Amino acid sequence: MTKWVCVIATMLLLQGCITSVVTLPVKVAYKTTKGVVKGTTAVVKAAIPDGDDDKKD
Repeated sequence: MTKWVCVIATMLLLQGCITSVVTLPVKVAYKTTKGVVKGTTAVVKAAIPDGDDDKKD
């Protein structure tokens, strides 16, 4: 019985650490993908400079 109490107490105390370990790779992947998308957008805008200017007659 005391083993279960120790295991449950340890799980509750380490819950914040586990959350940090799990969410860190997700944050890194998000920031990396965000940078790649911004870079691709910049390259496309440089290749097609008038691509977003729609002039109405």
